[in-house]
Amino acid sequence: MGDLTGRRIVLGVTGGIAAYKAVEVCRHLVDAGAHVAPILTKGALRFVGSATFDALASERVQTSLWNEEHPIPHTRLGQGADAIVVCPATARLLADYRSGRSGDLLTATLLATRAPVIVCPAMHTEMWEQPAVQENVQVLAARGVEIVGPDEGRLAGGDVGAGRLAEPMVIVEAVERALSGGGRDLEGRTVLVTAGGTREPICPVRYIGNRSSGKQGHALAAEAAARGAKVLCVSTAPGHAPDASTIEVIAVETAAEMAAAVGHLAPGADYVFMAAAVADFRPVEVSDEKIKKADGLPEIRLEPTADILAELGRTRTSGQVIVGFAAETTDLRQNAAAKLAAKGADLIVANDVTAPDTGFDHDTNAVVLLDADGGEAEVPLAGKRQVARAVLDAAVDIRRRRMAGGGVGS
Repeated sequence: MGDLTGRRIVLGVTGGIAAYKAVEVCRHLVDAGAHVAPILTKGALRFVGSATFDALASERVQTSLWNEEHPIPHTRLGQGADAIVVCPATARLLADYRSGRSGDLLTATLLATRAPVIVCPAMHTEMWEQPAVQENVQVLAARGVEIVGPDEGRLAGGDVGAGRLAEPMVIVEAVERALSGGGRDLEGRTVLVTAGGTREPICPVRYIGNRSSGKQGHALAAEAAARGAKVLCVSTAPGHAPDASTIEVIAVETAAEMAAAVGHLAPGADYVFMAAAVADFRPVEVSDEKIKKADGLPEIRLEPTADILAELGRTRTSGQVIVGFAAETTDLRQNAAAKLAAKGADLIVANDVTAPDTGFDHDTNAVVLLDADGGEAEVPLAGKRQVARAVLDAAVDIRRRRMAGGGVGS
């Protein structure tokens, strides 16, 4: 347990079944020395009683803009907070906060603060996976809001899936991290991220491609922006890239276009994350007209595409950290280690795309991190934003160690 002595934490609780877990979060925060001011919405009071929080928190529960002793409670709470944590956060809270709607004391307090905000979503899988909810989360994350969870697990009603509230201690650790100063560790840095799968045209209609959706790359872009970086996101799925003033999206389609964009942008980047699934081959000839089935089976000759990661390894700038990705189906560690050595990267993020709920087009992933200094770490199945956080942590650690040691690339 970290030390939060003297830190003022506003704990917002909304109307979800996971509200009972906020009681444990409150207790852990108080045990760590924090002054906890709880705000419960009307919906939250249908699941948990204010008396519980009155007994455990540092001051009485507040529920309304209108019946508190202070004439403007939202500004008092928002301006006085060192951090605000919303646990659980419902789909409605996410939508209101994203759009700037001030409908109750909690949302008004969120709008009236400049303190770090940690939001912990919890809802049924179908709700969590709705495109509107995902967009709200991405926008909030790009604005610097820390999103914790949700996890996979048992939900209300016996369902199992994504949407379970993160564990209370994980939430408390996020608060500690936000207040330790490590939450903006990429301030002043430029991060280049590639995302999606390239499409190599056969004709105006058909192409050679892969199943990559760009979700992991976009999660990296959002996480880097939330940590203070200027982000350059080269994406084959630009419509799904996170939207933030500090993220510049560069739309590409083919491996050649991606190579050109990366070659132009990489010299100015402190970190390069090659999360895109770049085609290894492309057709030698591209038909100007649609190839008809009636014309018979076409003969398609292929040629290699540019090896972008290897070129980055050869032309890296001073201090630059280069991260490659390896989607494998067999011999995960052996293949990843071979790629790490062959490409001259600092870190390889490897995942087994045949494992359940991992890899292409899933909202979750499980990866192994191998670094050029011989380090290895496993990131168990988690949301792709959480995986992105672990990858960025590893990359930042590599740069710190290199700079401290004055080694190659420092």
